[in-house]
Amino acid sequence: MDCFNCRNSALPSLPPRESIVRTQHWRVGHAFNSTLAGWLVIAPVPHVAALDELPADAHAELGTLLGSLSAALRAVTGCVKTYVMQFSEAEGFEHLHVHLVPRMADQPAHLKGPNVFGYLTDDETRWLPEAERDRLALALRSRL
Repeated sequence: MDCFNCRNSALPSLPPRESIVRTQHWRVGHAFNSTLAGWLVIAPVPHVAALDELPADAHAELGTLLGSLSAALRAVTGCVKTYVMQFSEAEGFEHLHVHLVPRMADQPAHLKGPNVFGYLTDDETRWLPEAERDRLALALRSRL
């Protein structure tokens, strides 16, 4: 199996954008294919495909991470709230992962709610630059 999250988790070190937080159960990174600053991906360290495959303490830790990361996103990006989504359906990305996405005050109506996925793109020229994702990662980390 070719799993993006498992490959990254196995690396000896990761840049800040790929490891904003790492706990016993979870690793948090900035989405690589996002045009929206602050789009976070929370993935379990072990390979699982569904929430019910995780132990209870991982569930509790996820709740704590969602709360603390949402507060950090509000402080760093100025968002008015965050969206939380989990599908894990794309080929190569079946590893469970939770999207935590800032919803900005001036966000266009056509990119609100489930349409927020319009901020993700395969066009690498539109991706938030690595340096900006690293800067955001360090700013978020300092708020946790």
